[in-house]
Amino acid sequence: MTENQIAISSLAMDLKRVALGYHRGSQETAQRFAQEALKRKEEITDAPPYLKKILESLPQILSQKDKEGLAEDTLMYSILFQNYVLNNS
Repeated sequence: MTENQIAISSLAMDLKRVALGYHRGSQETAQRFAQEALKRKEEITDAPPYLKKILESLPQILSQKDKEGLAEDTLMYSILFQNYVLNNS
């Protein structure tokens, strides 16, 4: 697994933790992992166009007011990133 794939996989886990945090009502945990996800985004050097588009919109996604919608979105994006890594290993 390349360093880039590890970064994408780690981002997927951070986004999943954001989703679980908001779903469980733990705003502090979710916000901490949202910050980690934004940091992790900077580690990714190469990705296909559809993932780059998600990476570019990540700050807007993570700043949504609707926390249920944010949890759903981050879970969906975490699965997309996870699937990319699994299919390109």
